[in-house]
Amino acid sequence: MADAENPPKTDGHKLQVANARPEDSGRGFARMSRETMSELGLVEGDVVTITGKRSTPARAVHPYPEDEGLTILRIDGLQRANAGAGSGDLVTIQKAESQPAKRVVFAPAQKNVRLHGNAEALKRSFGMKPLTQGDVVATAGQRPVDQGDMPPQLRQIMNAPAYALQEVRLVVAATTPKGIVHIGQETEVELKADYSEPADARRADVTYDDLGGLGETIDQMREMVELPLRYPELFQRLGVDPPKGVLLHGPPGTGKTLLARAVANESDAEFFLINGPEIMGSAYGESEKRLREVFEKAAEAQPSIVFIDEIDSITPKRDKVAGEAEKRIVAQLLTLMDGLQKRTNLIVIAATNRPEAIDEALRRPGRFDREIVIGVPDERGRREILAIHTRGMPLAEDVRLRELARKTYGFVGADLGALTREAAIEAVRRIMPKLNLEERTVPTEVLDELSVTRNDFEEALKRIQPSALREVMVQATNVSWDDIGGLDEVQKRLKEGVELPLKDPEAFRRLGIRPAKGFLLYGPPGTGKTLLAKATAHESNANFIATKSSDLLSKWYGESEQQIARLFARARQVAPTVIFIDELDSLVPARGGGMGEPQVTERVVNTILSEMDGLEELQSVVVIGATNRPNLVDPALLRPGRFDELVYVPVPEKAGRRRILAIHTGSMPLAKDVDLDALADRAERFTGADLEDLTRRAGLYALRRSLQADTVTMEDFEKALEDTRASVTPEMEREYETMAAKLKQDSLALDPIGFISPGMLTPSNSAKHR
Repeated sequence: MADAENPPKTDGHKLQVANARPEDSGRGFARMSRETMSELGLVEGDVVTITGKRSTPARAVHPYPEDEGLTILRIDGLQRANAGAGSGDLVTIQKAESQPAKRVVFAPAQKNVRLHGNAEALKRSFGMKPLTQGDVVATAGQRPVDQGDMPPQLRQIMNAPAYALQEVRLVVAATTPKGIVHIGQETEVELKADYSEPADARRADVTYDDLGGLGETIDQMREMVELPLRYPELFQRLGVDPPKGVLLHGPPGTGKTLLARAVANESDAEFFLINGPEIMGSAYGESEKRLREVFEKAAEAQPSIVFIDEIDSITPKRDKVAGEAEKRIVAQLLTLMDGLQKRTNLIVIAATNRPEAIDEALRRPGRFDREIVIGVPDERGRREILAIHTRGMPLAEDVRLRELARKTYGFVGADLGALTREAAIEAVRRIMPKLNLEERTVPTEVLDELSVTRNDFEEALKRIQPSALREVMVQATNVSWDDIGGLDEVQKRLKEGVELPLKDPEAFRRLGIRPAKGFLLYGPPGTGKTLLAKATAHESNANFIATKSSDLLSKWYGESEQQIARLFARARQVAPTVIFIDELDSLVPARGGGMGEPQVTERVVNTILSEMDGLEELQSVVVIGATNRPNLVDPALLRPGRFDELVYVPVPEKAGRRRILAIHTGSMPLAKDVDLDALADRAERFTGADLEDLTRRAGLYALRRSLQADTVTMEDFEKALEDTRASVTPEMEREYETMAAKLKQDSLALDPIGFISPGMLTPSNSAKHR
């Protein structure tokens, strides 16, 4: 509070506007420093007016911890629109008073929206929030938050229930009395059904608050677009031309179109949309004419933004297309963007997920001055996006957005939006029995009970997968470490190499070491190499891509290398990812076996070598290869930096065999005389596959004895032991052990250059060769 020597200011205080966090969106909070609040004579929860081009009320709240001492005002996008101010502008803050409203009329602030229902829900949603006629406000869902010693009026705002399963934006059409009011117990609330556009309000359908995980990208866009449109005199004073165009590119669903709309709204510019295929006309010159018309309208409505979505569809490389229409459209766009006629206060933004397909003449300064990559969001970005999509959602107390963000590796904004929608549908499915479908409205008590739980999100996660991986994604089986026996040492190495970097990456950064890039699992057939890869992907919660040589090899020249490059590019996009390549020796055999022109597999080896340890970093992508013939794999792959860990998967010992038998007989009704220890002792050199076959045969013998058999006896296992045998002979086991020792010694030593036939490399002579 202000003291006697420093009386509060009555003429207001100038503060610079900054964006609020997503969790504050729609709350009507104005966060400012404690010093500013003291100078204005404010306590937390007091009403203030924010004045830019127009005025809007808010409740003063203490700053975020990182903002202490800064002279900034953090408000959300709706408040910025209501105040007629953009991020970075100076606004005036003054203390104000709010009086209880006798009557408040709301109307939809979004086109194509008709609302009906009980206005009582709005009364609860906007209780104690300061309102004034013409403001656009939004319903916000209840979120678990530490409310501490928050004043009661702020606590009521934080606990406001959600109006619906999505954020609904409304305009305050009228208030009685006029001025700043708040809704109390006696207030009459009316809801109009039809859209009502405020006469003097800026567009606020999309603001920076609706974008998550794009902090640095928004800063780049603001300096390239918003600054030239709002302050063109800065560039005139510097004697340089302002930027003319920005090209946004990245995977589908990352928010390119949404970012363009937000920039147009925040910079108070007119927005003109060109959907690539829509301007194509059948008549000669019609397409160019449509393009010119859009630019002419944009020039008349300056400042303006022309946004071209899917620009690759109308401006392909001219030397790659046969049609004249496409070439003329490219030429027309080139002249419109950088022709003889000078453009001022008009910026072109284009979006594509195929920048390499665009004519190179467009990708130079003066046309598209900057290319901004909008990639797949990281964990922090996913947390912000989830907070945005659940703003109007009544979340149960067990929902942890941070945990969801950690699980949704590789999800883009569109995927996360679909995830929240699926979770909401799960919640609706639960209350369907309580609804009377003959009635048009949902009872208030049912709406009050409606909430989205953690289990709803868990069910939704089973149906939604990253859009970038939908072509190559496989459903990882529910194989856990508990389903694997006798391979404790191998499990430990895989946990350290795959799980640990995902769960505690800070530990690796602290010690200045990088995690392993690749694991080669090798050993006799049937020892569980493929099963280990499945368990690794399941336990690490990483995206899992399984592939085999037949998927990657093609008879067409260059197609195989493209497939591999595409596979690794997608894995990088949705990292962290586990790529599993089974039977690796068939895909990357030792080079030098072919005469004349290089064989397909040799080119594939070269591609995989450069992908795993080339100029482009392979971050948060682990490659797991499995083979039972490691001596046939090209030696260049077996060095650190590619397959860092060569993991020998041996034939299980007696304790391991006992554990494997226990796993395979877990659902089998065993007779009391069945001794698994004795079976494990007798099944020497049996692999996991052999032991599974043993239990299967024992079950068959029980059925042969009687179709009504309800237990499997020791006698059945005895007969099964007579029928089956160990697939690994003592000679094979010795050769694999020798091979493992040799590989461990000289994995850094490459074979001399020469022509070596892969057929010459057999387990018996590989040691001699090496």
